[in-house]
Amino acid sequence: MASDVLASVAQQPAPSGATETEAYSVPGIPVLILGIVLLLVATGLTIYGVVARNGAAFGALLFVVSDFCLQGLTPVVPGEARVLQLFGAYRGTVRTPGLRWVNPFTRRRKVSVRVRNHETPIAKVNDAEGNPIEIAAVVVWQVQDTAKATYAVDEYVRFVGTQTETAVRHIASSYPYDSRGTDVLSLRENADEITERLSAEIAARVRPAGVQIIESRLTRLSYAPEIAQAMLRQQQANAVVGARQRIVEGAVGMVQLALQRLEEEGVIALDEERKAAMVSNLLVVLCSEQATQQVVNTGSLYQ
Repeated sequence: MASDVLASVAQQPAPSGATETEAYSVPGIPVLILGIVLLLVATGLTIYGVVARNGAAFGALLFVVSDFCLQGLTPVVPGEARVLQLFGAYRGTVRTPGLRWVNPFTRRRKVSVRVRNHETPIAKVNDAEGNPIEIAAVVVWQVQDTAKATYAVDEYVRFVGTQTETAVRHIASSYPYDSRGTDVLSLRENADEITERLSAEIAARVRPAGVQIIESRLTRLSYAPEIAQAMLRQQQANAVVGARQRIVEGAVGMVQLALQRLEEEGVIALDEERKAAMVSNLLVVLCSEQATQQVVNTGSLYQ
């Protein structure tokens, strides 16, 4: 359904070669215990070596091993991931929550994988018919690929905000605000279809950053203040015309039914002139916005 909109989206840059993979890690609690034990043993050996002048070198070695164990400990809280980088190369992502042990020489970057909301500021855009409107949207999104979010774009949060605002402006300028009784898709009358196309376009724009769009909704949609009153009068006029049209159609149907029933049941025989007078009176009564006054005719229709 959104193929015609997505076809007009500018070609996005190809994602970087880095794709999220699971990094090597082990539970950190055993390593923490081992590091503490080695630290205590190293301290004891160092003290003994200083006193006895023997074994200090082995104690220093244990200090290095203990530091190697403790430096690799990395806490991973729920809703966050750690992107590992070693000598400029991507080495994987740790998503398992808890205390984990990884290569202590790696650089560990925090990347939030929680569900986030982004609400665009109110933007003034011309719709497909050139009418200025005010529009805003809220987008629910989540980082799906931490490697792309880290390496494919500069700042993925700002990237999502910019691309979302661009997509909202593009959608607003691609459709009229009101269909005015036609079959054309409009922003006001086809909210579900417009929202679906907006979500598809935002998803296409933020895909290089490894971001998943969960949902998007329009939070504000109205005419700009400078034409709001004029458009309101136009809508009111269209509503009045539509209502009068329905009234006339209903009145004509009732008149036809009345004449048909009179003829079928033989209540009264009406010539063409009497039928015309009856039709005129019924239409006046049915279509008038005010109460009609009854007039008793004591004479003949032809007098």
